[in-house]
Amino acid sequence: MGSNILEIVQSVFSVFHRFKCYSKDEKLLYNVRETAAVLGVNVHLVYELINRKLLPALRLGSLKVRKSTLIDFVERYEGMDLSDLDNIKELQQNMN
Repeated sequence: MGSNILEIVQSVFSVFHRFKCYSKDEKLLYNVRETAAVLGVNVHLVYELINRKLLPALRLGSLKVRKSTLIDFVERYEGMDLSDLDNIKELQQNMN
């Protein structure tokens, strides 16, 4: 699962770009499957992030994540290594 978490860091810019391109008529809330698709990860990782309270959610029928919460999440963890949720640290640059 650790490698799946790293996908979040790798997709930070594409996620932010996707949100910036959406119009005001776009959805305000995303279910877990939609959230996973936006972040480019699997639904199990989204549930793990929600359970660990790293990604705030609400239950409205099913679990939902606000669009603004996703943007905040990406901005908050930009430049961070999330491959181990018990040890989140700064992303190490490749020294090559």
